[in-house]
Amino acid sequence: MGRVYVIGVGMTKFEKPGVKPGDYQDWAKEAILRALKDAKLSMNDIEQAVAGFVYGDSTCGQRAVYEVGMTGIPIYNVNNNCATGSTALCVGKQFIEGGLSDCVLAVGFEKMERGSLDRKYKDRTSPFEKQFKLMAELAGFVKAPLPAQMLGNAGIEHMKKYGTKPEHFAKIAYKNHKHSVNNPYSQFQTEYSLKEIVDSPKVFGPLTKLQCCPTSDGAAAAILASEKFVRSHGLEAQAVEITAMEMVTDLESTFSDRTVMKIAGYDMTKMAAEHAYAKSGIGPDNIQVIELHDCFSTNELITYEALGLCPVGKAGEYIDRGDNTYGGKHVVNPSGGLISRGHPLGATGLAQCVELCWQLRNLAEARQVPNVRYALQHNYGIGGAVVVAIYKLGFPEHHALKNSAGSLAVGSKL
Repeated sequence: MGRVYVIGVGMTKFEKPGVKPGDYQDWAKEAILRALKDAKLSMNDIEQAVAGFVYGDSTCGQRAVYEVGMTGIPIYNVNNNCATGSTALCVGKQFIEGGLSDCVLAVGFEKMERGSLDRKYKDRTSPFEKQFKLMAELAGFVKAPLPAQMLGNAGIEHMKKYGTKPEHFAKIAYKNHKHSVNNPYSQFQTEYSLKEIVDSPKVFGPLTKLQCCPTSDGAAAAILASEKFVRSHGLEAQAVEITAMEMVTDLESTFSDRTVMKIAGYDMTKMAAEHAYAKSGIGPDNIQVIELHDCFSTNELITYEALGLCPVGKAGEYIDRGDNTYGGKHVVNPSGGLISRGHPLGATGLAQCVELCWQLRNLAEARQVPNVRYALQHNYGIGGAVVVAIYKLGFPEHHALKNSAGSLAVGSKL
């Protein structure tokens, strides 16, 4: 299997639906052009493209990529709910490592509606039917957004089982909002006090509004390449290697074990992480920075344990020690995460990739994590899919010499 590198990344600022000028193809164009400029390439260098989006008609990927150039390349459209962006990245990675292409574009974008997510097609079976039916059996059902109920109930289950407190979830939201202050691409850049987070409007269970991710508009892109392409184009100084990327879908235990945490992706995450650690030879204790799918603060806490960042049942202590932020064991969601950066579904997984590449290349400016050697990505979609990826500098000796001179840094304009 060939080695795969990210050689260029770019994204738009994420915005509240209805605020961002233009349409999905305009945002995709901006993200793609930023990635191409970062990689010092043109669309003529791209051999295949994978486009991820959840809301939109067929072939939105073509309409988006056509804004940058119509070169006749294959364009694949993927939809894997909230894990769509990382799925596009995963498909592109397989093209490279399988020897089918040397340079592939992955782009994710979303144009969303305001308010909580709801089903679009109510004349057919919901793909979430099994998850929500079992959740209702285990925890009941009330009039509240379904994703918030699922992840909120998972948090309640963790509290009952391990003694976790509501303030632990609030502390996660406090951290992510604080981190986002330094991210010019974040939808929200406001720091809130812990009291403001706890006192914000109740959504469900321990979750308040400031502990839930918003709907968002935006796009992100990454360009992947083989080792041969990297070396022939002199891109060693900025190449970030994806040392492992694992996708796992729902297991029998998701439903047979009858716990809300497992319906909400715990076992998928655990298996994907274990496979990624084994494949890369890099474990959770080696990792400095993590972009984790915090659609709700409860999900971030549960995911700490599924990823092995701390022992099972000890996430509260991990949070209280500050091991999830600057100065601690890991820095989780330096971008602000979904809670504060925003969550345009098709773009989120690629935005995570962008942030981690910036961190590894020492381009994250005010939110830079010191001495980053290894980075981890976690992207989760109900229905279900989890992608876990581990990144490192592909050619650290070149990076140290050149320090990515000329790369498009955070906040730079096209």
